[in-house]
Amino acid sequence: MSRINIDGSGRLELPVSVVKQIGAASLELVCHSNAHLLFSNIESGFQLAGVLGEIAMVDVLSFLNMFRKTGVMVVNLAGGQKEIFFLRGEIIAASSSFPEEDICGVLLEMGKLDQDLLPKFRQLVSNNDGNGRILVEKGAIAPKDLWLATRQQVETIVFNLFGLSQGSFFFLEKEPEKEKMVRLAMSTQNMIMEGLRRVDERALFMRVIRSMDALPKRSNVSIENLAPEDQRLLALIEAGGQDVRGVLRRSGMSEFDGLRALYELINKGAVAIEDAPATAVAGDLGEILLVFNGALTALFRRISAKNGGFLNEISNFIRQMPSPFSYVFKDVSLRNDGSVDGRKVLTNLSGLEEQDKKRLLAEALSELIYMECMAAQRDLGQAESARLIQKVQEVPRRVKKLLIKKQFSEG
Repeated sequence: MSRINIDGSGRLELPVSVVKQIGAASLELVCHSNAHLLFSNIESGFQLAGVLGEIAMVDVLSFLNMFRKTGVMVVNLAGGQKEIFFLRGEIIAASSSFPEEDICGVLLEMGKLDQDLLPKFRQLVSNNDGNGRILVEKGAIAPKDLWLATRQQVETIVFNLFGLSQGSFFFLEKEPEKEKMVRLAMSTQNMIMEGLRRVDERALFMRVIRSMDALPKRSNVSIENLAPEDQRLLALIEAGGQDVRGVLRRSGMSEFDGLRALYELINKGAVAIEDAPATAVAGDLGEILLVFNGALTALFRRISAKNGGFLNEISNFIRQMPSPFSYVFKDVSLRNDGSVDGRKVLTNLSGLEEQDKKRLLAEALSELIYMECMAAQRDLGQAESARLIQKVQEVPRRVKKLLIKKQFSEG
């Protein structure tokens, strides 16, 4: 969430994205305390809002179901947004900006779309306002496939809400569009029960698997009468070279089903889990990372002391970075000191020419440095941040000189 200050005249300076969304609408102060301000556009049908953490998503869903609410709940999370549509308390549709939850991602998991053609199909659906019917019209899938995928997509979006402890939500009362109504096999109450069960089971799976970055290894134990999807998962593990996250993505199963299958293979002794090696990045890429990480750590240490949610803010920024920087930071997590995990970066850059790797890495990290410098001005103030910013802004210039020097010497 963005930090907003009130100046001495009582004026609020809202983020550009918020102003763009609200437009010239007239707002009314609905309620306030020394801990919050709540404004509403009276014509919007606004009914409910809150912050996840103290309020659990299961309680929100139960409330909307119990009081038979009709409308849309918008959930804002780090890196994206979800919308859940209700008709008299029952969930009838859902949408998500997260790529793994879009209709094409679900169809890929179902084995109905080819991995190599996924970008083309996603662009096609995007150009059609997110409507998957275009895939049926183009002959890519059958109408039954779209119906099954849409139902699975709604369930996946909803199930992934459970266990969230950060984010915000609001509910608007409005009649749903007829084309968004999906007849689900489960009631909202059943979905709530299933979502809670999955949270408990996922925690059990992860106690054994430990981390999505861990490396699954095939053992010498032979297992007979495995289901086809388990055989496919085992074959991917036997091929090697992939962490848990990578294996699950290539298995064609949803993350939850994949974790459950992997958990069972581990318990049967067919698979062992190894911790990912703490690989130091060598060469020029390692030198670039080392220099940038020093600056990122210095910025993070000072800013996080004033802003406890800064790590989450950075993670959100990374997820929303445009291409090609999003390519560099795909699945990259920051360490607790604010530095970048170089092992994942190397994986993302594999396949590029060496000079392109260095250039792209330096440009992506420069963007991150720039964002954190802006945050330093906001959270530390002009006087305290000026010297720190001056120091860290030397880093991109130093790296640029290093790359030019290396390119000249190699040429």
